[in-house]
Amino acid sequence: MKIVYKGGEGELIEKKSRFIATVIPVNSEDEALEFIAAMKKKYWNASHNCFAFVVGENYELQRCSDDGEPQGTAGRPMLDVLLGEQIHNAAVVVTRYFGGTLLGTGGLVRAYSKAVQEGLHGSTIIEKRNGALLRMKTDYNGIGKIQYLLGQRGLTITDSEYTDTVTVETLVPLEQVKELREAVTEGTNGRTQFLAEDAVCFAFVDGEPLIFDE
Repeated sequence: MKIVYKGGEGELIEKKSRFIATVIPVNSEDEALEFIAAMKKKYWNASHNCFAFVVGENYELQRCSDDGEPQGTAGRPMLDVLLGEQIHNAAVVVTRYFGGTLLGTGGLVRAYSKAVQEGLHGSTIIEKRNGALLRMKTDYNGIGKIQYLLGQRGLTITDSEYTDTVTVETLVPLEQVKELREAVTEGTNGRTQFLAEDAVCFAFVDGEPLIFDE
């Protein structure tokens, strides 16, 4: 699932109104409410501090608020962006400083939606996946074939050790594990030994592997 690894900010100006979107990762309603309270304190002089947050693998908890804007023009469109982008466990506050020109209901919906998108662009979003940390040992003839097979599938070697043989590790999405093992066995003519297959939850951040404790 897609989550916010590192929160961020985005901003836009619409007819002199300033919209500031602040995004953070949250794991509970209490965390989200604490964040919202902090943003309202930080931007105490703003016209509005609208919010939306989602928590849970299946979006079990969803909340949003227009904070005084016309009903349905801020909180719900903000929530729809999070859901549309399939973001889990995240909260966003969009702060508005009124610029003197009314935007109308359609204009508000577009502005708040776009502000959230800008906030997400300013954040680090990662895809958390269930899979396996696969450790394999082969000879020097087999390693080239393994590298080729991994590259075909968009997988990378996360660790390696070269001695009289070659030992490599790779992170594999759950649905690809069986097929990859078969392809490696066939491609190296059975010269690859599978040393370990540990169930993990993982993601990549700027190309670097990240394994979660859960």
